[in-house]
Amino acid sequence: MSQKNEPTNLGAPRVCSIADALEIVGERWSLLVVRELGFGVHRFKDIRVNTGAPRETLALRLRTLEEAGLIERRQYCDRPPRDEYLLTAAGRDLFPVLAALREWGERHATPACQADAQADVQAPTAGGAQVFP
Repeated sequence: MSQKNEPTNLGAPRVCSIADALEIVGERWSLLVVRELGFGVHRFKDIRVNTGAPRETLALRLRTLEEAGLIERRQYCDRPPRDEYLLTAAGRDLFPVLAALREWGERHATPACQADAQADVQAPTAGGAQVFP
């Protein structure tokens, strides 16, 4: 991001695709849901266990992600009615973002990795390897 020619005071919020994206996925549970779906976890109960999200919060995030076109809901059982969740192409487009966030977290946020960094041990990186299926 270059700030060379960007005014510093616009008199109003800056129009920005980063801000627009954060409106959709800019909170913890949304990105963790996308992570789980990328790992092949598709059912509500399993997503809830793997993310630690409260039930109501998870239901709301799934609805928001579906409305935004990042995931789709598909019924896998009629009685009782049960749904599973799948990533759309737009949801899969977040994989490089999650990979970069993971790498940043390993370098700067995860305590064990921070200790390794202080000992001059380079944290593992995505390095071209497929991070998500």
